[in-house]
Amino acid sequence: MKRIAALLILLIPFFINAQQWPSSPDSSGHKKQHHSIGLGVKAGFNFSDVTNASQINPASRTGYHLGIFFAPQSKSIISSRTELLYSHHGYNYSDSTSKANGSIDLDYIMFAQYLCINITKYVQIQLGGQTGYLLAAKADSGGTMNTGNGQANQLLSYYNRLWYGYGGGIEIHPYSGLLIGATYVISLNNLYNFSSSSYTSGTTPSFAPSVNLKNNIIQISVGWRF
Repeated sequence: MKRIAALLILLIPFFINAQQWPSSPDSSGHKKQHHSIGLGVKAGFNFSDVTNASQINPASRTGYHLGIFFAPQSKSIISSRTELLYSHHGYNYSDSTSKANGSIDLDYIMFAQYLCINITKYVQIQLGGQTGYLLAAKADSGGTMNTGNGQANQLLSYYNRLWYGYGGGIEIHPYSGLLIGATYVISLNNLYNFSSSSYTSGTTPSFAPSVNLKNNIIQISVGWRF
């Protein structure tokens, strides 16, 4: 059911967008706005953490994201937005039982589809779904373990490569094509793959507990729409 809900969230803005094209020409003679093309770029910081992880004492970790988006110009209160981002995030942890501590770094390609509510031309509320594919993972356990190089494939086997969830946020358009936004992204599926051989054999490291961890992210972005 969670996957079906995520798929519906992704598809709804497509139907909204389909109603906007083709757009009729402006018969009033008004000058077109600067950002009528709708293509843009954005980048910013990630602040990520994990839920349901009290046994490893998690802490938030700072990362970054960058990418492109397509936001067709709309005179309606409802519009849509499509984003393709590279996202670097993860979490810090400290296991009091094993005395291990360190950080997890995860690199994703993220695809987002948002339904947008335009509150004047300066403020926009965004709600929608996201999917992602895990490209790389790195674990640094207080200098005792670093699987970022030779053991990369083994480390990736701990994780679900496909990520999906939903998000919402607010974006401000203070001047011309400039945009400033904040988004909260919530995961719907588990971070770790419990069907992997490492879990079934009971050889998981301290950073991969047998609980349903979900990696959630706050994104702070700046960008430009052309």
